[in-house]
Amino acid sequence: MDSSTLAGEAAIRTDPDTPAQARLRILLVHNRYRYRGGEDSVVDAERELLHDHGHPVEALFWDNAQVEDSGSLSMAARTVWSRESATRLSETITAFRPDIIHVHNTFPMVSPSIYWMANRHGVPVVQTLHNFRLLCPQAMLLRDGRICEQCVGKVPWRGVVHRCYRDSAPASAVAAAMLVTHRTLGTYRHRIARYVALNDFCRRKFIEGGLPAERIAIKPNFVPAPAIREQPRDGLLFVGRLSAEKGVVALARAARLMPEASIRVIGTGPDRAALEGIPNVELLGALPAAEVMAQMGRSLALLLPSVWYENFPRTLVEAFAMGLPVIASRIGALAELIDDGRTGLLFDVGDAQDLARRGREALADPQRMRAIGRAAHAIYQADYTPQANYSRLIDIYEDARRA
Repeated sequence: MDSSTLAGEAAIRTDPDTPAQARLRILLVHNRYRYRGGEDSVVDAERELLHDHGHPVEALFWDNAQVEDSGSLSMAARTVWSRESATRLSETITAFRPDIIHVHNTFPMVSPSIYWMANRHGVPVVQTLHNFRLLCPQAMLLRDGRICEQCVGKVPWRGVVHRCYRDSAPASAVAAAMLVTHRTLGTYRHRIARYVALNDFCRRKFIEGGLPAERIAIKPNFVPAPAIREQPRDGLLFVGRLSAEKGVVALARAARLMPEASIRVIGTGPDRAALEGIPNVELLGALPAAEVMAQMGRSLALLLPSVWYENFPRTLVEAFAMGLPVIASRIGALAELIDDGRTGLLFDVGDAQDLARRGREALADPQRMRAIGRAAHAIYQADYTPQANYSRLIDIYEDARRA
């Protein structure tokens, strides 16, 4: 049991007036990614949020850095059904006695076997839907740089044919086999008490893919309230992984179309070369969170040119928290999360000329962008603060216990 568990229990023991909800014991289950991303940050933030509210919290984590050969037969079998993970979960349940098991990512090391073990122990499971893994072997509904929904609500054989996961037919077959096996067993329909979708668009997409509508609640991501100080704002900012799904190609083309714009880029990734050598692009690499927020505080707008259905990018919440307008692709949830002209600006997905047009529009009217930033910050204060998130999370846990 880690220190957060002990500290949470001590706080509860010393306060007899602690409300019932604060005594919920939460077990977090997560398969960390090889390269840390927004999902890992969300898990850590929710863990800290629960601990800060006096909950005993235990973390049961796996790490993809431990995967030696994702294409091996043993790894394939583990992805579909891991006895090791189920046993480890069972031992943790016995020792910790959780009221709720909150699962984030199970792919590939954990597997859906843990849902069955949780049910055997009578502990309700809440599953956050950070991506589209339950609908798509590749998890992003993206193929060849374009939205693809051929596997939504269907047997995902097309994902194998097109080698959608890691450009590998065997790896794609493993991901598809996991989905088919557990759809057939009824795992996703009957072994999970509540799902957490990050927005209404994603909720609708998961219902279309076959998940039970009555079990899907909506809870967005959140960030702690930052300190905002008035200062001059200039230039445009991109924060994120430099990869195809993030719209790096359109970003590079747009940068060349507006040479008067100073564009700062935070992040690393395989498509970094697309931005190298562009005179008005400053590549800052990966930066600590505090420095990212500082850059947001001095920028005129955040560029979010993703070409896939972003579920709920943490950078958007951070931007709203900093009063920073977002210029985003008109696609999926982004088109619903941003009120065009009021809390940000939208452009046609993948259209570098339209992105450049909106970028020049922002640069030409800093006062308007400040007003848009204030409206975005008001949305943050209403919906994306830790307290608002905690209230929604506890409601979901209580619903799961009643299910």
